[in-house]
Amino acid sequence: MTVSLCVREPYQVDGDRRFRFGVAAAAAVPGIGALAPVVSADGAAAMGGHIDDSLGDRLTRYLADGVAIDDAVEVLLGAADVSVRRGRQLHGVGRSSSVTATGRDCVAAADRDGDHYTVAGTHLPSETALDAIADRYTGAAFGEEPLAERLIDALSAATDSGIDTRRADGDADNDGPLTVGSAAVRVVTTESTDDRRFYNDLRVDASESPIADLETTYNAALLGYEQTVDAYAEPDDPDVL
Repeated sequence: MTVSLCVREPYQVDGDRRFRFGVAAAAAVPGIGALAPVVSADGAAAMGGHIDDSLGDRLTRYLADGVAIDDAVEVLLGAADVSVRRGRQLHGVGRSSSVTATGRDCVAAADRDGDHYTVAGTHLPSETALDAIADRYTGAAFGEEPLAERLIDALSAATDSGIDTRRADGDADNDGPLTVGSAAVRVVTTESTDDRRFYNDLRVDASESPIADLETTYNAALLGYEQTVDAYAEPDDPDVL
């Protein structure tokens, strides 16, 4: 993994407290969307370094059982072999807390904890990328635009400084051997909706410009969502979900 942003946004609907949870991630290798984002109605997290395919499922179960995310991460990391734990990065937000954990063997790694958001990365050219992501997100936090759109926009703020020392990127003066990367965004809300919002779960699995392509994919998915809702009188029709 290279960089990722996890977000919790509480809001009110008819006097009831609801949550939006989201993750955006980008990497200098293909397929990060299948591994890094962990999002449910109880929290959002992202993994880096030594990624365990089952860790996300275990974390989701802990959160569903009411375990705070910082306590859940402590248990999960404590159960791992020391050498694996030192090379793993895990961060995220739950309903009432947040957590960042970066093993000391993670390469050029750093993290930020903003309480309702966390941002972290490995193989960073500099920590400027994390600050850029955090600043872009906090400038639009709780805004009217869909969370998925704001997450992608925040992720794009890191491209000027570069997101991975292993990636060939002339604009950021990186000359690493990797040219094909990936990016993903996923958002889950606790609010019941009649129609599936196609733009809330998107991946670009292999691209030479993954973040830009994720933005293009998002815009197309948003257009498709709007067209589908406009075209059918009953948005909860199972044929269009």
